Amino acid sequence: MVEMKLVYEGGLHTTAVHGPSHAKIETDAPVDNRGKGEAFSPTDLLATSLGSCMLTTMAIVGDREGWALEGARARVEKHMEVEPRRRVARVVVDLDLPSGLPAGARMSLEETARGCPVAASLHPETTIDLSLHWDE
Repeated sequence: MVEMKLVYEGGLHTTAVHGPSHAKIETDAPVDNRGKGEAFSPTDLLATSLGSCMLTTMAIVGDREGWALEGARARVEKHMEVEPRRRVARVVVDLDLPSGLPAGARMSLEETARGCPVAASLHPETTIDLSLHWDE
């Protein structure tokens, strides 16, 4: 169990504090939903969490297998839908992986990314468009 504490600050802003580390994250509602877009929105964090989870779980596998993943990058796009309700409909994740990885690593790393805990936690109607780019 990990505890986070959040406070609504007013003006559609929240502050979240991670219990173990005391790290803080601030959020704001997006401009298209009455906010000022001054920080990540909660749904931005959801999409960002997916990219971060993919990189982290691939790094765990890489560490175990001896595959260096330092310098791997993710670019994430969040696509909202409004009807029938406002929700994240699609997340696009482009992963750029470093050179020098063995050919056998590709399938394992892609399966790891697709099965990361955040991906497994998303609603089945949320589309995840994942592309992996391998530096040669």
